[in-house]
Amino acid sequence: MSTIKANTLLHSDGSQTTEPSIPALDQRMAKAWVKVSSSFAIEGSYNVSSVTDVSAGRSRVNFTTSMADTNYSVSNSVYTNANTYLRITNFGGATVNYVEVFTLWSSNCAVTNVSFIDLAYGVQIFGN
Repeated sequence: MSTIKANTLLHSDGSQTTEPSIPALDQRMAKAWVKVSSSFAIEGSYNVSSVTDVSAGRSRVNFTTSMADTNYSVSNSVYTNANTYLRITNFGGATVNYVEVFTLWSSNCAVTNVSFIDLAYGVQIFGN
């Protein structure tokens, strides 16, 4: 077995190529992900162009490249401090261009802004 290592792949005309597609891995790798701060700043991302504050406790994660369809899976993570009682981040309004994110209090499941409770959240998208 041989191993090829290269920092950059070039076309025969000298222009840079895009990342190679490996079909067996494409379905197992995230199509988009983002970590969003309490001020809705993007702290890190892949295939996310922006995050929009839609209303209290509701934000929209906008994709740079649209998803193939709306049959994708959304998972999340929440970064919080010991004094915050966040129950969960829910999702809705999934389109090929964005997914909406809702943050809820743990005690009454009321939708609340992440800036109000000083936390950050992460969203990961898997699918076609």
